[in-house]
Amino acid sequence: MLRDGLIPAVAVALADQASKWWILLDVMNPPRILEMTPFFNIVLTFNRGVSFGLLDSDSPWSQPLLIVLAMAISTFLVLWLHKAESVFVARAIGLTLGGALGNVIDRFVHSGVVDFLDFHAFGAHWPAFNVADAAITSGVALLLFDALIVGRTNHR
Repeated sequence: MLRDGLIPAVAVALADQASKWWILLDVMNPPRILEMTPFFNIVLTFNRGVSFGLLDSDSPWSQPLLIVLAMAISTFLVLWLHKAESVFVARAIGLTLGGALGNVIDRFVHSGVVDFLDFHAFGAHWPAFNVADAAITSGVALLLFDALIVGRTNHR
């Protein structure tokens, strides 16, 4: 199962970093707002907190602490991956792990996570996010689906 999880993890981390560098070096050079559709923009933000900017701080300790936290979560995910009982779970863990590692790389390189996907409707904006965030959300949703739906069906 390890390979079934590591392949999507590496693919997500690479796709995430490639998309961020493309945004930084090409698309957002100079930084601006690109209105793609009536509900989607490409923007450039650096999230120095966690999801949705929570724990955003100018403290010199915030980035090192968030890196340590993300590395601890990544270690837990690798240990869980070793024990995964299905390819489905292994791939879901891989999506989550790849996203976590993609965002950790940003914290080392940019002192914050590069976000650029901005969805909005009726004047309300969803917080900007990136490929890693989408993979983490998808992976966690699949793990919840497995635990709540698949697991319940298998235990009847």
